[in-house]
Amino acid sequence: MAIFDYALFYDFHTLATNPDVGKNFDVEAFTDQVKSCGVDFLTFHARCNQGNAYYNTSIGTRHPSLTYDLIGKLCDSCKRKGIRLSLYFNGHLSEEETLAHPEWSDVPMDPAAREKNKRSPFYHQVCYNRFGGHLRDMAVELAKNYEFDGFFFDCLGASDCVCPQCVTEMKEKGIDWNDPAAVRAFSHFSSDRMCRMLAQEIRKVKKDALLFFNGRPFEEVSDLESHLECECLPTAGWGYDTLPACAHYLRTVAGKERSVLNMTGRFNNWGDFGGLRTAEALEFDMFYGKANGMVPDIGGHYHPRGDLDLPVFDRIREVYSTLQKYDKWSLHAENEVDVALVYPRYERFYYPASYQKSVPAAARMLDELKVQFDMVSDFVPWDKYSLLIIPDDAVFTPSMAEKLEKHIRKGGAVIASGISGMVKGEKDFRIEGWPVKYKGKIPYDPLYFAPAGRFAENLPEMFLSVYASGAQVVPEEGAETEMFCVKTYVNGEWDGIRGNYYLPPEGPTKDPFLVKKGNIVYLAGEIFTGYANRAPREFRTLLTNILKELHPAPLLKTEGLPSFARAFVQKKDRCRMVHLLAYCPEKRCNAIIAEDRICVPESKIFLKTDGAQIRKVYLAPEEKTLPFEIRDGYCQVTVPRFDGYALIVFES
Repeated sequence: MAIFDYALFYDFHTLATNPDVGKNFDVEAFTDQVKSCGVDFLTFHARCNQGNAYYNTSIGTRHPSLTYDLIGKLCDSCKRKGIRLSLYFNGHLSEEETLAHPEWSDVPMDPAAREKNKRSPFYHQVCYNRFGGHLRDMAVELAKNYEFDGFFFDCLGASDCVCPQCVTEMKEKGIDWNDPAAVRAFSHFSSDRMCRMLAQEIRKVKKDALLFFNGRPFEEVSDLESHLECECLPTAGWGYDTLPACAHYLRTVAGKERSVLNMTGRFNNWGDFGGLRTAEALEFDMFYGKANGMVPDIGGHYHPRGDLDLPVFDRIREVYSTLQKYDKWSLHAENEVDVALVYPRYERFYYPASYQKSVPAAARMLDELKVQFDMVSDFVPWDKYSLLIIPDDAVFTPSMAEKLEKHIRKGGAVIASGISGMVKGEKDFRIEGWPVKYKGKIPYDPLYFAPAGRFAENLPEMFLSVYASGAQVVPEEGAETEMFCVKTYVNGEWDGIRGNYYLPPEGPTKDPFLVKKGNIVYLAGEIFTGYANRAPREFRTLLTNILKELHPAPLLKTEGLPSFARAFVQKKDRCRMVHLLAYCPEKRCNAIIAEDRICVPESKIFLKTDGAQIRKVYLAPEEKTLPFEIRDGYCQVTVPRFDGYALIVFES
């Protein structure tokens, strides 16, 4: 288990043809810059995804133009300066090693698809089962010969290798090696097996070695890892909706004894040597992570020559020094929550939040509504949450169904939609007390609904689009149908003659859209997927109305904060903190960027006291006192105008 304060991650992927690797590398100047940023944990490449090593090795191949032991110098310097060092190995990519040893290469099921990746590092991939022994030997050699703290193993997702060794083992296990899904599942098994072998052999040499296996599902190798790392560069394919779901999820996997590193990049894309994101953009990433219990971790790509690139360090130091002003309160603080977003880790998902539209959309909606929530799977208990939100397509395991039934029996509230709550392999909801029975997929395309009843406050009196599909259900005994599905005259499809593109709603059906039973509200429409597709504000209004009834006394309430602002509650010692963030990423040409801190005018926050005696409230870091009032179980505070970020401290 490992706890860090601030981290840096330096790529050092270098082509074998590069003529001057390490020529200008001044290790003392480099580590001085690292130290000046307040960093206590550094990751640097010992062997890159090109297959080149940067240290003296009798097993691998040192880069042909490197004339000295670069990693040896780095290990020595980091040790003297109190910087913990993790060394990078790529576990699935290697250009030079597979050229020298073709027998280590994987054999893809679709070679033509691989050919399209020739300009990518992902063209030369290894087979876990044929390469794993070599990787182990390199790691053990490094661990025996150098003083450093641990390893970062990268690119450990599944492949589709059908080399003779893999096919032979699949046949022995009765696996259909012609089935792509079965081959991929076997590859997951092979990657897991290799990770466990690496952990076992490394810890024979370094008992307390730091370890992280990037690309493996977090829960699957949690027992092997000293800490977790969230690789999320929003400008390079992840987008700005990945970090929120992952941040709320990873802290539940990590627990209190392990850090979760929030790894973004100073650049705009991996492999980008000339990109320098704005301080505001990096602040947004880092403040969001800090407010959700994550450790700042900015990545860079070091020039093969070893050029220091001082403007990069200047930018990192600028951002980290801004964050460090708040360390007294936010460093290692714990988030307070009262709601859980529930989603299963389907088989082998690496980032569960990034594979289904419903999850990042649900996380975004809850962030926009300032709801304090964790994201949970079956990995942790659900007992502390008063409300569970289960979005659209969360098909449960039997153990998750048992947890949900326990939550309902003790009076907990639930918001569910679509097929969420159904157990995998079954054709109906089997949850005791569930408000509906399942008939099948909704037959209307597109799907509309008719706002009505007590959950329709502030919704327009018109049929509203769902922008997604849903489930056809019938209410159970004792359930109340508040809203109904609306169908179109015909479905949107080619009927052999016409395209049927313009599809106005015809009118309400007898199919329920919103059903309530006890403390459960069920929505037949996939509103979270619909929000992912079109972001209609009406869905947020509908969710607000449901929350008012099922969750009337939330941990935090706000007035005057715009929807793009974020608010998070943490606690540390005798202080509780409310982080307020106001940055607004926008699409510019083909890029999505955050460039400006947004000025937020005077607003109000209401923090639930839970009986605690609030002694004073102030604005950090200057500790400017703010007037407050205790009323109806909440501490009410007016927040003065702020730009981009504010931290309000409630001291008991």
